Amino acid sequence: MPDISEMLFDLTPPTQDRLRELVADLSEEERQLLLEHGEEAAFCGVFLTEKREGVYTCRLCGLPLFKGGAKFESGTGWPSFTAPFAEEHLRDIHDTSYGMVRTEIVCARCGAHQGHVFPDGPPPTGERFCINSGSLKFTPKGERLPDKLRRGAPEGEPWRS
Repeated sequence: MPDISEMLFDLTPPTQDRLRELVADLSEEERQLLLEHGEEAAFCGVFLTEKREGVYTCRLCGLPLFKGGAKFESGTGWPSFTAPFAEEHLRDIHDTSYGMVRTEIVCARCGAHQGHVFPDGPPPTGERFCINSGSLKFTPKGERLPDKLRRGAPEGEPWRS
């Protein structure tokens, strides 16, 4: 079984039909976060205190976005990470909403909003990826990663870190 860091993930966007199916499975709150670039309230997200080893994937398409080992307590009220699972799994967007200049982070495969990245994080990257819990799904170490784009296919392989 390969180490998860050695696994390659398809970054091809979902077809329009598959995207409609994935969106239909979201709650109204998840749609607002992922598709309308919403923000959840501080200190309310389910992953704020999550400390288990695992992988955080995009709630919409299942692409791995962060490893549990990159998560840290930032005190900001949102799950924070020092680095993405893989640089190519996230895309940056210049965001000037709410009278601020920020860098929005979206899933590189499906375009779902995840949160923002700031240049005030700890070493080694100095970055703080501030992410909405509702934009993520957590897969504990040893469990199969979701494979939402292969309809009818078995879930992905169990992973090791």
